[in-house]
Amino acid sequence: MPQHLFPLDEFTYDCDGERLSVTRAGTPGARATAVLLHGAGTGSKERLLPLLSAFADQDCHALAFDFSGHGRSTGRLSELSLRRRFEQAVAVIDAHAGDGPLILVGFSMSGQTVADLVRHYGHRVVSVGLGAPGVFAAAAWGEPFGDGTGTFTRILRTQGSWRDSPALPALSAFEGRAVLVVPGTDTVIPARVTAAVEEALCARAQYTRFELPNAEHKLGLWFRDHPEDGRRLVAELLAG
Repeated sequence: MPQHLFPLDEFTYDCDGERLSVTRAGTPGARATAVLLHGAGTGSKERLLPLLSAFADQDCHALAFDFSGHGRSTGRLSELSLRRRFEQAVAVIDAHAGDGPLILVGFSMSGQTVADLVRHYGHRVVSVGLGAPGVFAAAAWGEPFGDGTGTFTRILRTQGSWRDSPALPALSAFEGRAVLVVPGTDTVIPARVTAAVEEALCARAQYTRFELPNAEHKLGLWFRDHPEDGRRLVAELLAG
């Protein structure tokens, strides 16, 4: 494994009534800031740290953080929502990413969060990477995740509810670099959702499909264990 040029710096940031654990690599004011967003469930920034270093090694400033209820951050997962995920990401970016170009990388549920951030930051976002991304119905955005029996889960399990997701028009309007990472086996995200995201990214973006035939849904773990693929992904996101 190569010797990384930049150490990882972990700190906390208070926002949204929580204390979020953030890790940074590289130097603020570099060519761009890459923001890495983990998925739901047991997801955390820990599995994304090799990608963080890979961006820093390519002269990028890079940030990853644990959403509330995850990893080293405070809060309850049941109280988190797509809206709060977006607001927490905006707070971290506004406080720690400077005002330069943004590269947004999101896994699974954070596919929706990346799209929300693309709509919020507009042309400041120059590149997006989506790993086995999920998108969600507009009605689900403000609902707490709960314990698996509440409104969020009911909406999620309603067939085709994702089709009105605001993520899809946001990604369709994106004109920067876009990389969709597709695992060979994904038992979480339906193939029709992946196809809809791909169609959206093909509308205006400079699009690349990045296939990992031997990987499964938890791509953060794959990139953690296969750093050479992580470096390939970073190169794709920085191309052009």
